[in-house]
Amino acid sequence: MYLPNLFSLGLESILGLKKGAEEEYKGAFAKMAQLSPANDTTSGHWELAGLVLKSAFPVYPRGFPQEIVLLFENYIGRKILGNVVSSGTEIIKQLGKKHLQTGFPILYTSADSVFQLAAHEKIIPLDTLYNWCRFARENILVEEHAVARVIARPFNGEEGNFWRTDGRRDFSLEPPEPTVLDLLVDSGLQVWAAGKVKDIFAGKGVTVHLPASGNDNIINSVTTALEKDFSGLLWATLVDFDMLYGHRNDAAGFADALENFDQQLGVLMQKVKKDDILFITADHGCDPTFQGTDHTREYVPLFVYGEGVQPVDLGIRKSFADLGQTIADILGCQNTKNGKSFAVELFDRGDVNL
Repeated sequence: MYLPNLFSLGLESILGLKKGAEEEYKGAFAKMAQLSPANDTTSGHWELAGLVLKSAFPVYPRGFPQEIVLLFENYIGRKILGNVVSSGTEIIKQLGKKHLQTGFPILYTSADSVFQLAAHEKIIPLDTLYNWCRFARENILVEEHAVARVIARPFNGEEGNFWRTDGRRDFSLEPPEPTVLDLLVDSGLQVWAAGKVKDIFAGKGVTVHLPASGNDNIINSVTTALEKDFSGLLWATLVDFDMLYGHRNDAAGFADALENFDQQLGVLMQKVKKDDILFITADHGCDPTFQGTDHTREYVPLFVYGEGVQPVDLGIRKSFADLGQTIADILGCQNTKNGKSFAVELFDRGDVNL
């Protein structure tokens, strides 16, 4: 793979391909370990924002219990199909025809704490699908069954050629405690969220939502946002690495996407203004070469780039929450509940109030 921009930020040191000579890099770098007991999208994002979970969300490796299914079927007035652990693309291949014949939605889950409902847009309108998911989120999947996310998964097409549409919507639990997003807003700053970030935080602490799906569209929204004049945090999550390649064991596709991102990163680095700081990391692992299609629990890389950021190895951080606390430190808002800031290590004189 050709990744000149990531290597210029310290990727080779993170991978153990090179040691020392930190001054050769354009920014700071580190590995981060997750402290929360889970390794899913929600717990990873929340921890990056300074909220560390003490217990994992419930998961359903054998499908949802009948009491959950019956409550949901009673509400929607029809049966469901599936109720199994499955890949989203595979389940609509297997049950899409029967769904078209019966009008019954397809329920499935994964190794993550998710209740996913798939339906053809011509059979079940989007608004109906969203309302069903919202009801399940607010009235059924609560207390001991409070999964991290209820996800609407609309699709289109016909047997042999079904595809998922951009109408996906996540109905997430609200973070039980303030995150750095809330603290920034409370201090008068803005929080811009691109793609699914707003849904992951259930809208809490987000002042501007930039709708986008797919890596390229999300990068485009970030590029456009960087041309705007605002003070605060811009957070974007690139979903294709996980959704299209990691979960499908597509190592070649993952590599191509990484090279494409590296090219786009070069453009973003040129657009970073004098007072901007760019952080690049991940919310969990999703190794496409690992046996199985679930998330992998491993270190995630961290890169920090910006004018005045020193080329320093920040070591191995014990929690993703170190990033949230560092952002709070740099932007001068209240401390997060968890995490140890590395802001002082980034700058010559420890001047972190930018």
